[in-house]
Amino acid sequence: MIALGCDHGGFALKQEIMKHLDDRGLAYKDYGTYTEESCDYPIYGEAVGRAVASGACELGIIICGTGIGISMAANKVKGVRAALCGDCFSAEMTRKHNDANVLALGARVVGPGLALKIVDTFLDNEFEGGRHARRVALLNEIESGNE
Repeated sequence: MIALGCDHGGFALKQEIMKHLDDRGLAYKDYGTYTEESCDYPIYGEAVGRAVASGACELGIIICGTGIGISMAANKVKGVRAALCGDCFSAEMTRKHNDANVLALGARVVGPGLALKIVDTFLDNEFEGGRHARRVALLNEIESGNE
């Protein structure tokens, strides 16, 4: 299950992504927002972050105008490794090397065609482990030290 969330700036792109996930036969849960009415991105970044951190959803996709604010919000949730990606190489590497579990996109930065390719790249790659596991463990230690 994939958790989806956005603010008003990411609403239209989220609709495109939902259709794309439907076409791929992938299950998702929409954590909002549900309209283009102005709203606060931290609410939706946190909601997706909590869904992923709790295990209710395996991965998440979050969208705001730039992807920056909503990724900051999601990364405040313990256990979330949200990565803002504007290209397919970054999406591939963040899954393989950083074990990112949430993809952040900027709807005003990438168009829908590229965004869907980034989504596919993120979803179709897995964590490689090995030397990268040590580095992710170090990230987790930093996070635990902030409690």
